[in-house]
Amino acid sequence: MRRTRILRAGLAVLLLLGAGATAATTPATAEEKAPASAGLLTAMQRDFGLSRQQAEARLAAEKQATALEPVARKAAGESYGGSWFEADRGTLTVAVTPGASAGTLRDIRATGATVRTVAHSARQLAATQARIDKLPAPDAVSSWHVDQKASTVVVNVVRGRQGDNDVRAFVAKARKAGPVTVHEVASAPTTFAAGTVGGDPYYTGNVRCSIGFSVHGGFVTAGHCDQHTGSVYGWDRSYVGNFQGSSFPGDDYAWVNVGSGWWTVPVVLGWGTVSDQLVRGSNVAPVGSSICRSGSTTHWHCGTVLAMNETVNYSQGAVYQMTKTSVCAEPGDSGGSFISGDQAQGVTSGGWGNCSSGGETWFQPVNEILNRYGLTLHTY
Repeated sequence: MRRTRILRAGLAVLLLLGAGATAATTPATAEEKAPASAGLLTAMQRDFGLSRQQAEARLAAEKQATALEPVARKAAGESYGGSWFEADRGTLTVAVTPGASAGTLRDIRATGATVRTVAHSARQLAATQARIDKLPAPDAVSSWHVDQKASTVVVNVVRGRQGDNDVRAFVAKARKAGPVTVHEVASAPTTFAAGTVGGDPYYTGNVRCSIGFSVHGGFVTAGHCDQHTGSVYGWDRSYVGNFQGSSFPGDDYAWVNVGSGWWTVPVVLGWGTVSDQLVRGSNVAPVGSSICRSGSTTHWHCGTVLAMNETVNYSQGAVYQMTKTSVCAEPGDSGGSFISGDQAQGVTSGGWGNCSSGGETWFQPVNEILNRYGLTLHTY
């Protein structure tokens, strides 16, 4: 049981709370120095159908692609049309517009990236999305994002609702903003906060949510979890701290200070499914990369990064610059950790579906939260 584990392993305790356990003072073991824990590899084997060797190779290729992406982006310059990780080949693809010079193509290829020509630049697509962001969206429009591979802005509409008058009007206005493609999705997104239930942290008002990542002085989590009651309580209902800042909708982030005997550690809880995962940074994983999520309801699940900078249209209002994944989640997982390898990616916001039938989940990128509040990620 979790209480037994917490009493037995103080390190895991406050990780789970987002602000819990002491920092390790002993030297790192061989496993801790490795690029991925045995538990993470096991989870990837389960969720992606890979062998251990294939999982190791994918993580190594994703780490290389993550480091390569900003260099290749700079080489592309004004012709940059986007980039993504090709899981089947283990390579980074960089898109460029038709006018890219031979020198630009040579410089990109020199980084080790593959080059692909697309119709529109990333800047043009971002401008299109920004114009759509200003439109009031009906509930049946679930989200919209830039699809760099297709070089278009994808507007996602709930299945069977494309014929609604308000949806048709929104799509017509969106098409005037720039290149737009309409896709159907199974359901509208909802946030993953939950009513108070016993067993898992953290609690505020009548809501249970999950810790995202430890920062120096506290932890980050989802903004919609802030019930504006101030106080936050841990798994054992003891006082942890208070919300120091939050934003929702528009954004979906918050941070909580930590005190009263609680402290922070750079760990994401594995819930016994995988080993607790050390956090070593927050480099952004490209589209196509594997990614895993830890939450207090459904614990540990993995999937793929599907899109970045997507605008999600919740019933409470739109949230901008979200990252979409194929990872499932359920109520109570809100605020929990999204991690790729040992790199923090973001905090769980919402989605559709569940972990029985599948679904999609969005997260608020962690670097935006850190920058907004001037926080420093607690890393190992």
